[in-house]
Amino acid sequence: MAISVAVPKDLSGIKTKVALNLTKRQIICFSGAALFGVPVYLFTKGIIGTQAAAIVMVAVMLPFFFLAMYEKDGFPAEKILYFMVRQKFLTPGIRPYKSENLYKTLEEREQLEKEVRSLEQKAKGKQKRA
Repeated sequence: MAISVAVPKDLSGIKTKVALNLTKRQIICFSGAALFGVPVYLFTKGIIGTQAAAIVMVAVMLPFFFLAMYEKDGFPAEKILYFMVRQKFLTPGIRPYKSENLYKTLEEREQLEKEVRSLEQKAKGKQKRA
């Protein structure tokens, strides 16, 4: 009796686990969260109380957890945030392509021709008087 195991065709989405079934990126981010969150808790628990200090600690650690876990379309969170900042603030909002309105050009040409005709008629009227 043969046992079959399904193997995905695209192995690029599989990330290598380093320790405790976590990737290197997750370990670094969780370590950073602990590095910032635990001292915040220890320094604030005497001032604002244990529960409030725990809430502040969680609030300090949440961005690190977000950076460790969030991924969309193969891009990590900081790349997505960079793309958003680049799109909104770093690149100008100028359209690279601008179409030419031929109708407006024809209208302007017609208006200029009317002005020229009216000036010619005024000039002919003055020549006849003189």
